Amino acid sequence: MRESDVQLRWTPTILTIALITMMAVVGVNHTAHAQSDDRRLPTSQTEIKMSFSPLVKQTAPAVVNIYTKKVVSERQRTPFFNDPFFKQFFGDRFGGAVGAPRQRVERSLGSGVIVSGNGTIVTNHHVINGASEIRVVLHDNREFDADLVGSDERTDLAVLKLRDVENELPAVTFGDSDAVDVGDLVLAIGNPFGVGQTVTSGIVSALARAGVTGQDYQSFIQTDAAINPGNSGGALIDIDGKLIGVNSAIFTKSGGSNGIGFAVPVNMVKVVMRGLISGDLRRPWLGAAGQAVTADLASSLELDRPHGVLISDVREGSPAGRGGLRAGDVVIAVNGLAVDNPNELKFRIATLELDKGAELSVLRQGKEVVLPMPLEVAPELPARDESVIDGANPFSGSKIANMNPALADELGIDTLSQGVVVLAVARDSLARRTRLQAGDYIVEINGQKIDTVARLKEVIRAGERSRDWKIAVKRDGKVLTGEFTL
Repeated sequence: MRESDVQLRWTPTILTIALITMMAVVGVNHTAHAQSDDRRLPTSQTEIKMSFSPLVKQTAPAVVNIYTKKVVSERQRTPFFNDPFFKQFFGDRFGGAVGAPRQRVERSLGSGVIVSGNGTIVTNHHVINGASEIRVVLHDNREFDADLVGSDERTDLAVLKLRDVENELPAVTFGDSDAVDVGDLVLAIGNPFGVGQTVTSGIVSALARAGVTGQDYQSFIQTDAAINPGNSGGALIDIDGKLIGVNSAIFTKSGGSNGIGFAVPVNMVKVVMRGLISGDLRRPWLGAAGQAVTADLASSLELDRPHGVLISDVREGSPAGRGGLRAGDVVIAVNGLAVDNPNELKFRIATLELDKGAELSVLRQGKEVVLPMPLEVAPELPARDESVIDGANPFSGSKIANMNPALADELGIDTLSQGVVVLAVARDSLARRTRLQAGDYIVEINGQKIDTVARLKEVIRAGERSRDWKIAVKRDGKVLTGEFTL
């Protein structure tokens, strides 16, 4: 018989044996894979029924609903003032508003977290901003009026104190946001859309997020646990039942949750809360400026990867200057915690306690060095000398001051800024007609350099003998010049 004439046929018996053999091989391979993987399926009814319920029962009673009321005054507007005929005679002096002011009540809602059994609550600044009345509803439906202890717009945090608390209230325990890792399980608890307390679960999806809101101290914890309007001020809880953040913002185009929520880290919450309660909220000041290290910068600095903050300027006499920090250094960590951009560096310094030291890990000429750094508040040097200018000059009606680190810190701008700055401009003033704006730096008047408020006043007095003025101001990094005849 030729080989080509042979036909191979599988009998049922042979097929069964082959299938059994194949299944055995697959089973062995699956067993080997399972032995190398820590994951496994639930093996009992008890494991299948595992849930977050015990964790929710432990923490949810400390999360409250906050209802606020704000009275807003507004004038009635008349359509006649939009008519060109009326504008010809009256212009915009009345702004189209006539009659007595009419009051309107605005109501809003949010969430909060009880952090002390005596009724101390942490929430967001934007939840209670401008509120004339604050009402708090607890998990068990008890209601309390609340007083505002203090509020900090720069971190979007506020502290409330419940009135007439007779018994110890359930409170949440503070965790450590510096110990949080991407991938950690979390719960978000709050009052979305006013429907009542709601719990959502997810993971920490990112850390140290900045550029999310208008606040200048940003290093948010990002989570995919659903956060919606009304959750603001609520709790972000870790798997141990500890508070690791206060829910503050969401990324949304529709008004609802898109799976990206942001929480203020609890380590910042602790610092701000202590300051608001004591009435002395002050933050440490570094006295240095820099930029994030890009790929191009990392290559030129011969770094193994882009990370850290490249220092471009250090103020003489500042904590950074006395600690030995130099322009050209790359700050990579504060007290062992990595920093990758100026926002993170600012945040890390702000969460430290005053009158204590910090250690900055710095890359200098290819070597890592550790610099001890004192922690102090931004100084009032030079003195602000806030003044309102009057008289027949282009600055009449403006409020000016000497820029110093303390003022710059209050305004949330570069604390190395110097010069004479415009703080405010009155309506219907010569300064407004000159088109001065708050934030302008006055550089020169009639060819005379301006470096202090005292010097500005001196030059203005001399200039008022003439009606002609030449001024130069710096705005958004650009110098603008103008000539005026009064």
